[in-house]
Amino acid sequence: MAETDATTDGPATDGSTTEPVVQRGAELAMSEVDAGGGMSKGVLIDESDGAPHFAMRRFELAAGAHVPNHTNEVEHEQYVLAGEYTVGLDGEEHTVSAGDALLIPAGVPHWYRNDGDEAAAFICVVPHGDDTIRVLDEE
Repeated sequence: MAETDATTDGPATDGSTTEPVVQRGAELAMSEVDAGGGMSKGVLIDESDGAPHFAMRRFELAAGAHVPNHTNEVEHEQYVLAGEYTVGLDGEEHTVSAGDALLIPAGVPHWYRNDGDEAAAFICVVPHGDDTIRVLDEE
C-alpha cells in the first residue's frame, strides 16, 4: 500500500467539495485601507472563491505610511514580500523585511510604519470570522 502525502490535492477533509482556484496577481484589485494612511489591500482568496477556512490578502504599505495601533478579532499570519518596515506588537517594535513572518494573535495591539523610501508588501492570512478592527491610542 502506497503512502499518501497530506498535501496532495483532493477532497477537503471536512466533506466540502471546494474547487481549485487560481488568481492572477496582475488582476488583483487594490483598495485603500480606512484604518491608516498609505496602506492598500487586495483580496487574493476568500470565501467568495470557495475557501472554507481562511482568507488571503496582499497589503502594500507606501513609503511614509502609518497604520495606527489597533486590535483585530482574529489572528493574523503575515509573510513579508518586499521592503522593510516597523511593526509594533504588544508594545515592542520590530523591523521586518522580505522573507520574515509574523503571527499576530487575536486581540494583540499592533501598528505599522514605513519610514523608508520604498513601498513594502506582505501577505496576510486570516481565518474567516468577525475581523472587527478597533483603533487604540496612537503608538
